[in-house]
Amino acid sequence: MNTYSGPFWGLVVLFLFANGYGKGQEEIQKIQFEAAFQGECGHGSPCEQICFELHDGMYECDCRDGFILRSDGYSCAELNSTVSTQSVEDLKLDLIYEKDAELDAMEISFSNISDTDSNDIAQSSSNWTITDSLNYTTVGPRLEQKLTSVSSTILKSTLPISTARPCTLDCGPGGGCHAETDEEPLKCLCPLGRGGEHCGRDMEIQSPRFTGSSWLAFPALRGAYKHVQLSLELRPEAYDGIFFLTGERDDMAGDFMALLLHQGFVEFRFDCGSGIGVVRSEETVLLNQWNHVTLYRHRWDAWLQLNNGKHLQGRSKGLFSRITFREPLFIGGPGNTTGLDEKLPVAKGLKGCIRHLEVNDHVYKFALEPNGEAIKGFGIEECTADRCSKVPCQHGGKCLTSENTAVCLCPLGFSGDLCEIRVDLQVPLFNGSSHLRYKGLGETALTWLDLEITFKPTVSDGLIIYNGHKMDGTGDFMGLYLNDGYVEFVYDLGTGAASIRSQKKVQMGEWHEIRLSRTGRLAILTINDQLPVEVLTPGAFTQLFLPQNLYLGGVPNFSIVSPQIKIRSAFVGCIQKVEINGRQMAILAEALGGANVDNCPHPCVARPCGEDGECVPEMDYFTCKCKPGYRDHLCSRGPPSFHGIDSYFHLSDPTTMEVISSDPLDINVRFKSHSDSGLLIWAFTGNTFISLGLWRGALELRYTSNYREDEMLVVHNSSVVNDGLWHRIKAVRDGSTGLLIVDNGPAITRQSVQIRSPDKPFAPSDSEGLFIGGMPHRLIGLLTGYKAGIRGCIADLVINADYHLGVLNRSAIRHNIGECEV
Repeated sequence: MNTYSGPFWGLVVLFLFANGYGKGQEEIQKIQFEAAFQGECGHGSPCEQICFELHDGMYECDCRDGFILRSDGYSCAELNSTVSTQSVEDLKLDLIYEKDAELDAMEISFSNISDTDSNDIAQSSSNWTITDSLNYTTVGPRLEQKLTSVSSTILKSTLPISTARPCTLDCGPGGGCHAETDEEPLKCLCPLGRGGEHCGRDMEIQSPRFTGSSWLAFPALRGAYKHVQLSLELRPEAYDGIFFLTGERDDMAGDFMALLLHQGFVEFRFDCGSGIGVVRSEETVLLNQWNHVTLYRHRWDAWLQLNNGKHLQGRSKGLFSRITFREPLFIGGPGNTTGLDEKLPVAKGLKGCIRHLEVNDHVYKFALEPNGEAIKGFGIEECTADRCSKVPCQHGGKCLTSENTAVCLCPLGFSGDLCEIRVDLQVPLFNGSSHLRYKGLGETALTWLDLEITFKPTVSDGLIIYNGHKMDGTGDFMGLYLNDGYVEFVYDLGTGAASIRSQKKVQMGEWHEIRLSRTGRLAILTINDQLPVEVLTPGAFTQLFLPQNLYLGGVPNFSIVSPQIKIRSAFVGCIQKVEINGRQMAILAEALGGANVDNCPHPCVARPCGEDGECVPEMDYFTCKCKPGYRDHLCSRGPPSFHGIDSYFHLSDPTTMEVISSDPLDINVRFKSHSDSGLLIWAFTGNTFISLGLWRGALELRYTSNYREDEMLVVHNSSVVNDGLWHRIKAVRDGSTGLLIVDNGPAITRQSVQIRSPDKPFAPSDSEGLFIGGMPHRLIGLLTGYKAGIRGCIADLVINADYHLGVLNRSAIRHNIGECEV
């Protein structure tokens, strides 16, 4: 057996044909070709114009634009007007590179050639034939179009239609049904240019999104048989899929070139006709993020780079160095190509987006002709992720897209459209895309679990708290959520889930208390003052093991949540208290992470307890937990006390004036009084006023939208507040509506209730502003109807939930103020 190397056979072939071996010598001379020779480029190179270093100590000659390589393989001839671009490009196929040609039925057989190296001539027993009867079509100036019109294979191609079930959807002309699995519902994959649930609307694609079963087709590559330079940006949603495929035949039997994802790595596979070359990235792609892929191929050799990683090199087998492109260029999927299993490790298409494709300096337009360059496509959607390029999230925020918008998912401590606002979190607000993450309960909930949560929902569906056993949602779990306004608790100890539901719906926009007690298989749920409900889990298991993270207000991905949880949306509203097994959780301080959490409108946001205390929310109110050395519950060295006559605080700075002129106006004040009558608060802007006071032991709210109009009155006479004890008052003026709440009791509301009042005298300018505890004696009777201020103390005052007016404010005018006896 004789063994020959690749370079030697290059010389043999050149010798045979340069000397016109066998029949058809004249025909052979008509075919211009290039050949590989032993040696190297550089000084003394025989090439007349261009020399390429190949491999294995070989080189190859070529010519500049406007010239054609002569049959000697070294010199160049200038093109004349009678030689078309097509004939030049297609006839520059030497006998080594054109595998399927015949020459007057002359056949040259190379047999018994062992494949001693990956770069040697093709495997033994290969029969290569050469012909002069080749058929070609018009060649464009930049991309080689091997088809005169839209490929017949494209026209015959069909949409990947589910064969498991008959198509029951009307997807319009050219559309078809598809489902990833038998369990998923059928959906329409629309022809390119159409969209909607039933392909009923026009849609022009700018940045395509592929579903794994969709693809785009472009005309075959032109002028790319030797050199290909490619740049592409993709945003994959799965680790496997073909996103670039083209070649010589639709059954993968000939030359081909493919870019694909395989187990997360980018692979470039190409075959020049005598063996597949593979280049594979060293790093995996970043899922759900934009990745940049660059590729350069010159004949046998290819270089690949993913993102900013290393340039990796690979080489195809054998001496054939050209790729013939007759099939369309398929993007996002394999199109109508068959035989993939024999050549590629992946047969399905890309799941994700592509927003930039450039081949040999040509940037593709993805829309259907004539607005774009695509000649066909199926199942293409517009990529919403590209909207994130216009949303520069700050401070580590992540961009998420919905059907029509892109929003930032902000880390803890930041909010705003771009996460640009730094937030001092006090009482967390969840907006439906939020969550807080904590260490899981682990073995602390094995036998029993007591859970108390105080929350205020604004949407009737949403996950409140969840803790599971496995990241895929299987195994033990417990979850508390709202479903159509009902509170539901579901848990599984390993032998089947049990669910329990509140008897009544909870009211949106109000605070509620949930108490959940579970011992072994038994769980009892109580909401506010409703009667408790209970349930037993099936089976014999009695322990609950929850090693995964515990989530409050939502989860980052619902794939981690058990399918037994009936809703798939996050909680919207406020949560101010979470107590687990008798220990109250520091909701914000203990969080390991979270996203999109803002402040709930609550008095604690204004930090009314100052730097020396912690504001502890209690429904709409709060108490102050003070540092050691400060008076308990007050967090100051004594709040101010008022003596009734000419005893008051007065603030009239621009900020205060702006706040008290707002509508609605929300006042939250904590006080104690020993008098049954007296002015507590007076706010006047020149046009409107609002006052709070006591009259014969009843709390009164008076207000008007115009100072000279009749007053509105709300009286709360069901609670005693002049008993010398601390009380919390919430007063709201909203247009003509007023509201009073005392100590978490029921709300007293009056709408458009008027009282006749005598003609009011002209109010002097020094009566404007905010008076606390009373007013000057010369004004109080004239303007308010009260004879004096209160005799008592005021500990804290918050207006509109976020504006804290400390009663010891240095900018305030003080008159006849003492220190409160606690």
